[in-house]
Order: sequence, then C-alpha cells, then structure tokens
Amino acid sequence: MTVVALAAFITITKKDHVIGDSNNNNTVVDKFQNGKYGEIVDGHKYLSFIYQGAAMNRSGDNLEASIVLANNKLSMAYVKDFVDKKYYIEVQTFFMKDDFDKDTAARSGGLITHEYWLAAGLRYDTQSIEMTLTSPIDAVTANTPQKTLSKEQCSHLPVTGTIQNR
Repeated sequence: MTVVALAAFITITKKDHVIGDSNNNNTVVDKFQNGKYGEIVDGHKYLSFIYQGAAMNRSGDNLEASIVLANNKLSMAYVKDFVDKKYYIEVQTFFMKDDFDKDTAARSGGLITHEYWLAAGLRYDTQSIEMTLTSPIDAVTANTPQKTLSKEQCSHLPVTGTIQNR
C-alpha cells in the first residue's frame, strides 16, 4: 500500500491585497498549515483543518471550496472574523515528505494546487465548523473586488477602447 502525504497551506489576507505584489506584508492577517503539528513551516502555524477543494455549486455558475475545522472557541473566532471581514484565502496544497517537510523534488513536483478564494460564509453544528469559500468574482451578480486597473496589475492597457465593469 502506498501512502501519499499531502498538506494545505493557507494564507489569509485583507481585501486590499494585490496578488504578486511583494509589498503586501501588512495585508497578511494569518498563515496556517495542517501538515506538521506543533511547528511553524515557512511562517505557517499549525491548525487542524480539512481543505475540501473546488467543486461546482448547485446552480452550476460558480466554484466553491470549504475548510472544515473542529467546533471550538478558537476555530469559531477565526472563521467568524474571516467571514465578517470578507478576507481572501490563498490555498496551496503540497506533496509532503515522510517527515512532513515540503517535497520539492522534481519527481513529485511539490506544489499540487494554488488557489485564491473569498471567505463567503460559515455553517456549524456541535462537532464542526465549515467555512465556505467562493471565487472572488461572483458569476451571478458580477460583483468584482473594488480595484483600479493599472499598468502594474495588467501590463499594457488599451487606450483607444472602453473598458467596462458590468
């Protein structure tokens, strides 16, 4: 039997975070990983959670994912804060070595997925808390994050046409 070790690394950021900008350290709220208990791996603290990757929602117009945590005061405080403030959630899933360090060998590729989500809602019962993650752009109402298109974000923009956000 072959055992494949996986771990998810999540980075929670504020709304004004710009993907790929190296000056965003003040927008990072927290970092967690679910692979190595009691240790900090690449700045990510341990938190016991299960990441359930992308799935199409019931109406078929958007992707959703979820993070499931044990129902306790600590987890509830984190999740409620993330959802209330509509924080962005960056999730990276890695193959792990036997000692639960990131496996960056060429044979395995290391990084499996790298996804960006918006903390959209939460559900809970007596045993677990589920934080629902959706794509930052809502396919139904076309709500987009309030950002300005700039050369730094989009490279060269057309100057002879009209760009509209509907």
